[in-house]
Amino acid sequence: VQLQASGGGLVQAGGSLRLSCAASGSSFSANAMSWYRQAPGRQRQFVAHITSDGTTNYVDSVKGRFTISRDNAKNTVYLQMNSLKPEDTAVYYCYARNSFSGLTSWGQGTLVTVSS
Repeated sequence: VQLQASGGGLVQAGGSLRLSCAASGSSFSANAMSWYRQAPGRQRQFVAHITSDGTTNYVDSVKGRFTISRDNAKNTVYLQMNSLKPEDTAVYYCYARNSFSGLTSWGQGTLVTVSS
């Protein structure tokens, strides 16, 4: 699949953003989807994951604040981010892994900036 992330922007601490990642190509529903982020000068970090059947998991630092979801009819995965903190500032990437073939894809990234 090819992935196109969007929804990033500048927000004040405590605010919210919703990221979207639209997939093109076939078999979106067969892909487990994830969000990663990379802050300046740091390594890319796992944020959230959703399996093809909707099971989710999160890095501890975002639990209770972020929610990952998917709409298979729209070939889109979302990341709802609430109570944003300056340390959430990063480029956010979506990632797909086909559960059957193992093929993987990365989106191009969308920048989230949280001001204090």
